[in-house]
Amino acid sequence: MAKNSQSGTNIQQVRQQNAKSAGSAGQFGTEFASETNAQQVRQQNAQAEQNKSQNS
Repeated sequence: MAKNSQSGTNIQQVRQQNAKSAGSAGQFGTEFASETNAQQVRQQNAQAEQNKSQNS
């Protein structure tokens, strides 16, 4: 029988869902990391900060 917490949450089910989501996050994490140009992101962030300063 599944063990429930005081609030009635099925702990085993939550653990399974967490394990599933961790697995899929790992796949996407590496996929996006390889496609991200860190230097370009830094430049875009700097540009956005500059624009924010000028507009205020």
